[in-house]
Amino acid sequence: MPYQVSVFAENKPGKIERITGVLSKNNINIRAITISDSGDYGIIKLLLDRPQDGATILNDEGITATVKDIVAIRIKDKPGGLFEVASFLKANDINVEDAYGFMVKSHDEAVFVFQVENIKKTEKLLTDAGFKVLADNELYLL
Repeated sequence: MPYQVSVFAENKPGKIERITGVLSKNNINIRAITISDSGDYGIIKLLLDRPQDGATILNDEGITATVKDIVAIRIKDKPGGLFEVASFLKANDINVEDAYGFMVKSHDEAVFVFQVENIKKTEKLLTDAGFKVLADNELYLL
């Protein structure tokens, strides 16, 4: 099962430099990043090649980091690709709590990463419907 690392950070200059410096120093690769602003503080979400190690190292450096389960699927990188999975999720009453996406090297597919309440149920429904659910080793090596 894939994971993302969420970092609670004060909204001020240097936060990204500090986090990426710690990860770089420990040879942990960032595969994707999102930053959400909520005033004085925000959440930085990281898709790391070694999420458990990354969170541990960040916490050891005094940076508050947690690991969360996520679902990651391949979608068609064309108009309507995300709509297809969004329609499926709605039809199955699955609420997406948080999400982001990115293109992969092939340029004909993208990856949609999202959080839901029931990961296992969602993964099974998606797999049964023919969507390609990514395991952690597949996701971190894209």
